[in-house]
Amino acid sequence: TSSSSCNIIEIYNDIDRNARYKHFVVLCENCTSFYDRKLNSSKMYICDHCGHHVYLSISDRLELLIDPGTWDPMDKDMVSMDPIEFHSEEEPYIDRISFYKRKTGLTEAVQTGVGQLNSIPIAMGVMDFQFMGGSMGSVVGEKITRLIEYATNRSLPVIIVCASGGARMQEGSLSLMQMAKISSASYDYQSNKKLFYVSILTSPTTGGVTASFGMLGDIIIAEPNAYIAFAGKRVIEQTLKKTVPDGSQVAEYLFHKGLFDPI
Repeated sequence: TSSSSCNIIEIYNDIDRNARYKHFVVLCENCTSFYDRKLNSSKMYICDHCGHHVYLSISDRLELLIDPGTWDPMDKDMVSMDPIEFHSEEEPYIDRISFYKRKTGLTEAVQTGVGQLNSIPIAMGVMDFQFMGGSMGSVVGEKITRLIEYATNRSLPVIIVCASGGARMQEGSLSLMQMAKISSASYDYQSNKKLFYVSILTSPTTGGVTASFGMLGDIIIAEPNAYIAFAGKRVIEQTLKKTVPDGSQVAEYLFHKGLFDPI
C-alpha cells in the first residue's frame, strides 16, 4: 500500500542519515525493495523485482566503471563560495553548501579525475544528484572544463556521467556562464583535436546540463527510464498553460525521436 511504502521510505531515510548503514543497504525507489549493497552491486544495481536502475553514488559509479586502483581525482579541494552573496528566506547559500557536504561526504556535485577503463586511460567526470540536485555552479563548470582541457592536452578520451537539475540559481548568471565555458572547451577537444567524448545521461538530466555538455557527446548513452529534459514538465505546464504528455521526457520516448544513441 502507499502508506506502507511511505513508512519504508521513511525508514530508509533514517538509515540514509546514518553513514554506517548507508554502505550496506540499497533501496529501489520504484518498488521500495531493500537490497544488500554488495549483492546488488554484483547485479549492476538493477532491481530484481521491477528491473529499475537504482540510484548510484559517485563512488558506486567509479567502482563499476574504473579499474581498481587506477582512479586519481582532480581538483578535489575546489569548493563553492558565495559569489553573489545569495540569501533566501530559508538559509544562506553557504550554509546550504555546508549541509550537503556533511550529508553526502562530497565537496561538490561532480567529481573529476583520470583512471583506466579496461586498461585504457581515460578522463572522467561523475555528477551526483544528491548534492544540491547536481546543480551546475562555478565549481562544477570549472572542474569539468579543466577535465576536458587536461584530456585535450594528453589526448585522452572523456566520459562524463550526467545527473543534474540544471544551473545553480544561487550563483545567478555565473552558473549560466558555465554552459558556454564547458562547450567551448568541448569544441576544441572534439572539433579541433578530433578526440572522443562519451556522455552518459542518468536520471534526471535537465536544464543547463542538457543544453550544453550533456548533449555534445560523440556517443550519447541514456540509462533506462531516465528523465531527460531541458525544462521540466511542471515548468512547461505552468508557463505555457499546456499539458505535457506523460512519458514524453523519458529516455525510451526520446530515443525513438533520435535524441541520443543507445539506452
